[in-house]
Amino acid sequence: MLADYSLIGGLNLSNIQSLCRKYTNLSATDIDKLIEIEATLTYYAELTDCYMFIDCLLENLPHAIVVAEAFPKKEIGLYEKSVIGKFVFESFEPAVFAAFKHKEKSSISRAITQEGITVEQNVIPIFNEQQQVIAVLIQEKMVKMQTTPKDDFQNMPFALIEHIVEPNSQPIPVVSDLLVESIILTNHENKVIYSNPAGYHFISELSGLENFDNISLDKILPFLQEVYDKGDDVFFLEITIDRKSFIVKKIPIRSHNEKVTLLIIHDLTELKLKENELMMKTFAIREIHHRVKNNLQTVTSLLRLQMRNDLSASNASAFQEALNRIYSISSVYELILENEDNAEERVDVIALAKKIGHKMIGTSNTATIQLAFHHENLQLFCHSKKAVSLALIICELLQNALKYAFIGRDEGVIDIQFIQEDSTISLHISDNGVGMQEVKASFGMEIITRLVEYDLAGSFSIIPSNEGTHTQIQFPVSEEVFIVND
Repeated sequence: MLADYSLIGGLNLSNIQSLCRKYTNLSATDIDKLIEIEATLTYYAELTDCYMFIDCLLENLPHAIVVAEAFPKKEIGLYEKSVIGKFVFESFEPAVFAAFKHKEKSSISRAITQEGITVEQNVIPIFNEQQQVIAVLIQEKMVKMQTTPKDDFQNMPFALIEHIVEPNSQPIPVVSDLLVESIILTNHENKVIYSNPAGYHFISELSGLENFDNISLDKILPFLQEVYDKGDDVFFLEITIDRKSFIVKKIPIRSHNEKVTLLIIHDLTELKLKENELMMKTFAIREIHHRVKNNLQTVTSLLRLQMRNDLSASNASAFQEALNRIYSISSVYELILENEDNAEERVDVIALAKKIGHKMIGTSNTATIQLAFHHENLQLFCHSKKAVSLALIICELLQNALKYAFIGRDEGVIDIQFIQEDSTISLHISDNGVGMQEVKASFGMEIITRLVEYDLAGSFSIIPSNEGTHTQIQFPVSEEVFIVND
């Protein structure tokens, strides 16, 4: 198969049931279905003169595993031994994983087996009664290649022929000279018989040699010994040496009766450096968030100390409103920091509203207030800047309700509702209080209007209600404000 196979821990597993139970999350019904299909594989292999396989996805790894096979008796052997119980990697098996992902047939007209032979490969997904893909059925047939005595590598697949060589002439580059990957061919002694410019530069840089024609590659680059020791298996390995990182892929190829090995080496050094830079920036941003949160807590502490002095009722109310606003902003950073993997700094708006609401109810000296949240399984997220704006809007609307809605009452209810309407989000905050007789211009109302219009590109309105006050904020879904439906 077009894969890099690795025997799993030396286990001698030989049937679908034991493999699937140990390495997949398939149910007993799913496994029984695969066993039924396995019983027919030999007939299809003989009927089509093709090699047949069943692969399943591993439960905890992004790989697959071969759980069943059937070989035609008369066909020239593609496989010298069974491959049941071996891993299948996506980089060497694109058609298999495409069938898993897209839930439809996938084909490759010229795939390369682990023996270096070109095959035609067809893959179809196997569904259970719930229309879930539980495995894939693979069919492989050898492709007969046209060769001439002038061919340097008789059985080399056409996609791997890197040069057209004529007698007494210079090699004519075809594709490999344009590739950034290092393409290297070595013979049975592991000596280089061809390399593209990137491959030559790779060997020269790491070995310090300008000419290495008659030297075994594993002698001058000892880290490749592990690759060559894998014998005739397709194999890949990620290596880091002298701050350089790269992936080595090895594919064995037949050249007459001699062993030829193709090495494809992809340099990951720049990618790793960028990953490290991004990681450092992420750490720096998280440290900034920590400091902002800590500074906000310091300001809060100072305000609380000030409130302990003899303040008038109006001044105490103003201090509490300032504390609520600061807590709302601080809540955004707390939610970001609670998730260590939150590299995108996205904030759960529903969780933010609940956090702010319960805090404000807990510090309120008004009537006994109950909070009700409704979001119909809607998951709403936004980035930190938008989250701060939403936090302040929710804070102001709740402060108005707590301050004015329940005058002369012992209890009340504040309802917070998020509704998705196509590409628009509506935030409704309503209460069952005394109602708003008139809309008064205030600092809080100015904050709400400016944040809604300028930061959220939305609109703010007060909806007529028979009981209490009903406010609505509408704003569009965007790159910075997005939804995830369950």
